[in-house]
Amino acid sequence: MSKVSVIIAREYLARVKKKSFIFTTLFFPIMMAALILLPLYIANKADKNCTIYVLDDNDYFINKFHNTSKLTFVYPGDELNVLQKKCINGECDAVLHILSGSQSNQANLYYYEEPPMSLKGKITEQMDQILFDRSIVDTFHIDLQKFKVIKEVSRSSIATLQIDKNGQAEKHTVEINRIVGMICGMLIYIFVFLYSSIIMRSTIEEKTNRIAEIIVSSVKPFQFMMGKIIGVSLVGITQFVLQIIFVLVLLTGAQFVVPQLINEKQVTEMSAVTNMNTNSELISEDATINTQDDIFGDISSFYTFPFKTILFSFFFYFLFGYLMYASLYAGLGSATDNETDSNQLIMPVSLPLIITFIVIMMGLGPEHTVIRWLSIIPFTSPIAMLYRLPSGVPVWEFTLSIVLLVATFIGCVWFSAKIYRIGLLSYGKKVTWAELIRWVRIR
Repeated sequence: MSKVSVIIAREYLARVKKKSFIFTTLFFPIMMAALILLPLYIANKADKNCTIYVLDDNDYFINKFHNTSKLTFVYPGDELNVLQKKCINGECDAVLHILSGSQSNQANLYYYEEPPMSLKGKITEQMDQILFDRSIVDTFHIDLQKFKVIKEVSRSSIATLQIDKNGQAEKHTVEINRIVGMICGMLIYIFVFLYSSIIMRSTIEEKTNRIAEIIVSSVKPFQFMMGKIIGVSLVGITQFVLQIIFVLVLLTGAQFVVPQLINEKQVTEMSAVTNMNTNSELISEDATINTQDDIFGDISSFYTFPFKTILFSFFFYFLFGYLMYASLYAGLGSATDNETDSNQLIMPVSLPLIITFIVIMMGLGPEHTVIRWLSIIPFTSPIAMLYRLPSGVPVWEFTLSIVLLVATFIGCVWFSAKIYRIGLLSYGKKVTWAELIRWVRIR
């Protein structure tokens, strides 16, 4: 086994055996799965089926509310106190009392057990629509049946389609692509800084404890530096792969444990033209269709960007972005005796990633000129290119970004190795950038 391999194995095994590694490897997938599933579970519980008893003092809203898959309106014709008792006995979830006279646009919603938070908004929306339709019909004296037809043909629907240079159009969800790109860029930002900082702290610790002096007596400083960088990179890759596997396992398990939350999808088809003079129980037994789909098939069909390209690019930019910054962090860390001095040297190196992250948070689009340049510049491309990819990137820009990143990584390793061989054995002096440049020039 070569000397570099021994250092890689030492760095790798020393970190994967730590309790912090095991904890974060298990905790992160649980947190991610919870963030994905918990809102669905809460929404499913909160948006329960509700039965509403309607009491209209004006008799205008009778039989005009539209039933939905989660909301059923009933018109018993009893007095308010009788309906309230029925609500207490559990015959309905709430009683809607629409006030008489000039207050016909106002109502009281009585309940015994607290209803879903969305219930009031759904009822208000239907009341507003019924009142608006009545105002239009009464004001312009429009025939009721003709008005229904006009409402149906005046509905609009807009789909977002992205066209390529050949004029081919493909459906894209702009908002989702933007959010996915921001999340990918944020993860790269966190991972690169996290693992690069591990390299820097490890270098400073071994230098302070004089362990580095013993090690470099047996191996060259360059071999020592590369062994540490590669060893920690393998830790990051191992943790990343394990976390992805655990997230997939948790999602698959949730699909079987709570099938009604993940798999069962209710597709409700409602008639566009409703009879405003008859009871509005419009949902027939055939209108609700239960479909069993695989959760990953649903995800694949929902998102419009190529998942394989995103996964490959995420792994590539994480790996080379980390290697590039880790080499710089290792070199600059070796030139100092404590983290305070090293942070002052690291700040100019970290600024490109920080600025890129801020620019993305400002909301600039993926095709903005600033974002396009940031996605090509090696020190900012790990974040900016991941932000752009879900929305589509020309092949030549993607290729140029990859080539420049690899070339810059090689240059950073050479630069850091020059500093590492001198800085690792230098003590008691605060190093400046001017002195670091002088170290690089020494042959």
